[in-house]
Amino acid sequence: MSEPYLSVVVPAYNEGRCLRHTLEEIQNYLRGSGFSSEIIVVDDGSGDDTAEVAERTPGVRAMRNGRNRGKGYSVRNGVLEARGEFILFTDADLSAPIEEANKLLEVMISARADAVVGSRALRRELIGVHQSYFREWGGRFFNLLVRAFTGLDISDTQCGFKLFRRETTRRAFELQRVERFGFDPEILFLIRRLGGTVLDVPVRWNHNPDTKVHYLRDSTHMTLDLMALRWRALTGQYDKAAGRRREADQEAG
Repeated sequence: MSEPYLSVVVPAYNEGRCLRHTLEEIQNYLRGSGFSSEIIVVDDGSGDDTAEVAERTPGVRAMRNGRNRGKGYSVRNGVLEARGEFILFTDADLSAPIEEANKLLEVMISARADAVVGSRALRRELIGVHQSYFREWGGRFFNLLVRAFTGLDISDTQCGFKLFRRETTRRAFELQRVERFGFDPEILFLIRRLGGTVLDVPVRWNHNPDTKVHYLRDSTHMTLDLMALRWRALTGQYDKAAGRRREADQEAG
């Protein structure tokens, strides 16, 4: 079986109400794109009919985590199962319209990047529906922390719309440790650490008031995840894990 050009990974937790429309939008976009593709929905232990909606949708591959593990775990699970040359991760509410993938693909190909990140910060006039004042400024402060702890010069690591080159970023997902909302800086940090190129581009975006992110609780966890990331990097844990992966690959090969 030939590999698809683009895999679309959708992590979903209690998204049954919007998932039908989301999958229809993605399928319409892919049909009009002219390239081969696949859609993977990763259900993160939902208590509603999220998994059933995905399983009943023709042309969609549904995966179940079994229990609630977190967004980071779900994205990692889907990406490692994806077969596409390029892998797009998008939130289930399509806060960034699926058509914005064209911008990411254009930059990915023209710049030969390994990851392209959708950004709300580069052109804030593209934001249709804004978050609350506290969430927006909290996001800006978190991005300053990301820069301080990781050295990443990405304007917005938390936008749920990212494109990856499968061949060159798979190792980063294998090394990923963060399972919840703080996974994005770790993945981008690891891609850079492994020699990859990470770029960001402005995208249209609309805040969904039904977001699953709990501002205070998850912001605290994300900050702790940043501190743990820095500690793992300083103590060589990522390098050791990468070495073990290489040895396992050599033995398997």
